[in-house]
Amino acid sequence: MNRWAHLLLGNLMTDNPLSLEPIGSPQKTVRRDAAENRALILQTAEKLFEERGVNAVNMADIAQAAGVGKGTLYRRFANKGELCLALMDTQMVEFQDGMIARMQTLSEQDISKLEQLDQFLDALVHFTDIHSPLLCVAQRAGLLEGENDSIQLPHFWQYMTVKGLLRGAQIDGDISSDLDIDYFADAILAPLKADIFRYQRQVREFPLDRISAGLRRLVSGLK
Repeated sequence: MNRWAHLLLGNLMTDNPLSLEPIGSPQKTVRRDAAENRALILQTAEKLFEERGVNAVNMADIAQAAGVGKGTLYRRFANKGELCLALMDTQMVEFQDGMIARMQTLSEQDISKLEQLDQFLDALVHFTDIHSPLLCVAQRAGLLEGENDSIQLPHFWQYMTVKGLLRGAQIDGDISSDLDIDYFADAILAPLKADIFRYQRQVREFPLDRISAGLRRLVSGLK
């Protein structure tokens, strides 16, 4: 489980602080080696992606450049999609923390939940644009919308944020009380699926401002 998932679960799954191990124990050495291999693999993958592009690099390329066996690589990451999500881990946590802080400030200023949703979607559009190459690989691997362990996925927090803001707007009387919140939370986020978003940016050549404005116009229609 990555750090993103730990935050979503409230850091409930932490190591037992009463479980002590002697320094230099075999188990501690194995853990250190595993962590070092993981960091090396991620650093190597990030460098290769920057040099060649994400789609031009395969798992064998990463293993060779990192100087590790394929078995070692696949024990850390079952596929390229998992590796891509791991590379985004820190950025996703920073985005989440930043948005939580911003929405807390907006709530303290009595800014409506719909306005908060407007700002969240605009930020999410720009975040998706920066990370769309990695997100597309993860989506093709079925990691962004699979049913198993879905709480670990980036989409989970995005969905719960949109749903929570819509529910708040409903409570405040800003949108209809009979609006299907579960459906509209999914519908609002659908255009930000990695493949659709990348198509709009690269094939349709939509600028970010146009995509953001369109999404936020959809939300304004819920009033």
